[in-house]
Amino acid sequence: MASLAWLLIPLFAAIGAGIWGSWAARDRTQGDISELAGYARFREAMGNADQARAKAEAHSGSDAV
Repeated sequence: MASLAWLLIPLFAAIGAGIWGSWAARDRTQGDISELAGYARFREAMGNADQARAKAEAHSGSDAV
């Protein structure tokens, strides 16, 4: 009976390795697409912020004497 218990350890390890391998090899292309879309929105927002800041600096009355 003890030898059967020792044979179950590699069996469970092989099952765990198979589960981990299938998880590690999963298709992740969907995440890349949403990440790139989020980055494009971020760049657009930063571009709008730069334009707004440039407009505010151009029309600030602090340099008028």
